[in-house]
Amino acid sequence: MDKNTGIGLLLMAAVFFGFMWLSPKKEAAIDSDDDTPAQVARQPLTTDSLSSTEQEWLVKNIIMNGETVILPDSTHATRLSDGTLNLTVVGNTVSGTVTVDGKTLDWNDIRTADLKKMSALEQRKAVEAVRTASISMGKYGKFAKFLSGSDSIVKMENDVIKLQFSAKSGALTRAELKKYDTEYTPDESQKRKEKVVVFNDTTNSLNFRLPLTQEVSTADLYFTPEVLNDSTVRMALKMDNGAYWGIEYTLPKGESYVVGIRIVQEGMAQLVESNNRNLVIDWHQDLIRQEKGKMFEERNSALYYKYAGGSVENLSENKNDKEEREQKIRWIGFKNQFFSSVLVADRPFNTADFESKVLKNEPYFLKSFSAEAVSNDYDWNKSVPAQFSLFIGPNLYPLLSDLDHHTVADEDLNLTKLIPLGWWILRWINTGIVIPLFNFLGSFISNYGIVILIMTLLIKLVLFPLSYKSFMSQAKMRVLAPDIKAINDKYPGPENAMVRQQKTMALYSKAGANPMSGCLPMLLQMPILIAIFSFFPSAIELRGESFLWAKNLAAPDAIISWSGNIPIITEYFGNHISLFCLLMTVTNIIYTRINMQNQSGGMPGMKWMMYLMPLFFMVFFNNYAAGLSYYYFLSLLITIAQTYAFRFFVKEEDVRKTMAENAKKPQKKSGFMARLEEMQRQQQAMLREQQKKNGKR
Repeated sequence: MDKNTGIGLLLMAAVFFGFMWLSPKKEAAIDSDDDTPAQVARQPLTTDSLSSTEQEWLVKNIIMNGETVILPDSTHATRLSDGTLNLTVVGNTVSGTVTVDGKTLDWNDIRTADLKKMSALEQRKAVEAVRTASISMGKYGKFAKFLSGSDSIVKMENDVIKLQFSAKSGALTRAELKKYDTEYTPDESQKRKEKVVVFNDTTNSLNFRLPLTQEVSTADLYFTPEVLNDSTVRMALKMDNGAYWGIEYTLPKGESYVVGIRIVQEGMAQLVESNNRNLVIDWHQDLIRQEKGKMFEERNSALYYKYAGGSVENLSENKNDKEEREQKIRWIGFKNQFFSSVLVADRPFNTADFESKVLKNEPYFLKSFSAEAVSNDYDWNKSVPAQFSLFIGPNLYPLLSDLDHHTVADEDLNLTKLIPLGWWILRWINTGIVIPLFNFLGSFISNYGIVILIMTLLIKLVLFPLSYKSFMSQAKMRVLAPDIKAINDKYPGPENAMVRQQKTMALYSKAGANPMSGCLPMLLQMPILIAIFSFFPSAIELRGESFLWAKNLAAPDAIISWSGNIPIITEYFGNHISLFCLLMTVTNIIYTRINMQNQSGGMPGMKWMMYLMPLFFMVFFNNYAAGLSYYYFLSLLITIAQTYAFRFFVKEEDVRKTMAENAKKPQKKSGFMARLEEMQRQQQAMLREQQKKNGKR
């Protein structure tokens, strides 16, 4: 760029900035409701007004939804009065006042925009207030006057639960369980435990959408609380001439976790013009974390529902999930590991939509549940058009089992399905044997560590015949081990495989031994062991119960913990070491060694696999309830003691003598041996046929 060009650019810049400096400055436009008096004085005097259509709708809405009054001159009129607006309609003429910023303005002055009586800003605010009220009346009808009001809290409680109800929405907003403490405290230094709050006003909303021409949600309305007696409160929307619509909540005295909910109404059919019969229930809840171990609590939390007259289903526990059900639904449950909220309908919901979201990055919450259920038989003429039962309490099997038969429904509710007790055979063992025995012992023994010990002893006593039979089978196989080795040495090679098998089976038959008799008793014991695995993590009775070093038998008994997360390892193993799990692992390794000594033969590689299994179980069980690891630890200890007792009292010489005596007796083949020999015969025939074909070639 040359010198002349630079001078030219500088002169142009000087002219531009000089022009900007000499130009008059304009004031900024003002359009805020929070204008200062000085700004309002400078603001253009603009006003607002209702269009002719808006005025027609205003008159129509006041006539349809306002209060009928008789004026001093005996004229019949309709009045809308909500504190801000006090408008009266006679014929098609509106009169009255509107209060703006504490100043009462006449409607005629507002309508004509008389700025001698008010400012332009006040006139605009008044018109907007009337317009908003007219729109609300068009949508909410007779319920529009309940869009404003004051909130208040009503409390109820019995021996086990505290409840709070809010005038805003008329809903149950807080539920606290008096007999249970939360185990999760963000501040570990906090010594005092808080009671379990199943939900509060920020985490739960249970609202009704009224079947009007345009649906109205109770969440938007202000109710009038009425305490009918010491166990019943009514949230009422009081209309004209004694008519009302309301929600009644009943909490029985004593130890009841069930809240009765009734929709009640009086004289509403004369006030409501609607052909809509769909009462919609909107229920949303963010599940509050209650236990120390978030992973396990999250895994055992889900949205459950039951088909009317059918099965109980649930959404996924591990991922976001949603379902749309067109079938009739009897109840909907938001289940935590140990606590649930269940809404049971007197008449089944006709349809329902469900959604569950996992809240990954929320320290205080587990999941977000939503349900939208529809009952399509609402009748404005009935005094009680709908009623429900809301269970808020612990997942305690005896309690839920009793509730199955004591609700408003006419069927078995299967609420016990909220407790995961395994597949049908395992569930049968748990409900028919384990839970009755556990509850019986717990009824007169307060320490659940002792209860588990006695229960383990009783179960092992019942299984003793199977354990003894398994040991005797192993003893016979050890005695026959030298003879089996001799057969293998005499008939080596794959070409003698059939001969070796025949000779071995003949030896078993002669000695009265059966290789399967050692495995069968163990297989028969497996369902009980697996059933126990399902029971202990779900037993709320163990929650908060201490034993020895374990402060909570329903949670891991961590003796070493560390901060931070190691991918995959933390997910399955956790960030701690549980002592009962460690003891179970050591005992399991010892038992595996003893068991390997009792067995004859076997592949060397399998022995290493057998020793790795206890370590695998340690990784798997480290995050489980201490009560479960404690039970398996005791069970293994008793099994080891039984094994040494069998060895002491059952000598191999005696087993050998018994087998020798059996060999002298006429042998009657068992069904298993007969089938095995028949299979061998068929295999030999096929082998001979194959050899003939090969010879012809």
